[in-house]
Amino acid sequence: MRTAAAAGNRFCTRGCAAGSWPEMAAGAGESLGLPVVDLASSDLGATAKSVRKACVEYGFFYVVNHGAEGLVEKVFAESSKFFEQQLGEKMALLRNRNYLGYTPRGADNLDASSKFTGLRLMATGKRILSLIALSLNLDAEFFDCPVAFLRLLHYPGEANESDDGNYGASAHSDYGILTLLATDGTPGLQICREKDRCPQIWEDVHHIEGALIVNIGDLLQRWTNCVFRSTLHRVVAVGKERYSVAFFLHTNPDLVVQCLESCCSEACPPRGDQIYFV
Repeated sequence: MRTAAAAGNRFCTRGCAAGSWPEMAAGAGESLGLPVVDLASSDLGATAKSVRKACVEYGFFYVVNHGAEGLVEKVFAESSKFFEQQLGEKMALLRNRNYLGYTPRGADNLDASSKFTGLRLMATGKRILSLIALSLNLDAEFFDCPVAFLRLLHYPGEANESDDGNYGASAHSDYGILTLLATDGTPGLQICREKDRCPQIWEDVHHIEGALIVNIGDLLQRWTNCVFRSTLHRVVAVGKERYSVAFFLHTNPDLVVQCLESCCSEACPPRGDQIYFV
């Protein structure tokens, strides 16, 4: 592992099988160096250890040699073609009750890709989940996440008058297990590691060519008894058009989630009751 220094419109497809916050510190984000994990490493033990450290300290990290190189550029090209269409054409694919389809700008107040893309990213996600399982002293196949959603995201360069603080996506955490994110290199993504701090400190997540950004979701934080962190993040407007691709991994909806044995003890008992993921 090494470290790297340095809501707009959206279209959602299903893969293989969305409060109030303390006052936010204004201005540009602070400097941040997120861990970089090489998925091609032959030393699974060391890689799993690196992943655990990243999940505990940041809840965010980069992965390289992930197997989706080249494919991401094709997805961005298709995403650009879709969002450049007239609004009427996009509205013909308006989001349905299952949150699949086009979501116009402003319809989400957060705080058309191929099946092959989903399969490739699903394989990458499973590799990362196997490392997470090993880091928690579990079997490599412990996490079964057959449900996935792919979102093609477009943030216009200009700020919308309805935007609160000029945010492309306001502060939020992801509710599932794991998120994989590819960006087009345009800045704007920021994370806040201490969401209860006032004022909050926001740090810029810099682009690394060819890398995917990975972050932990709320459910995995709950599953690990808050050992792993689901980190607050947002996208700020930077005066430039921005595209990204997000791939969300989820468990079976009927799965009972309870604190993992390796994440609790007499001194650190489970923080909540078992839950169902819905």
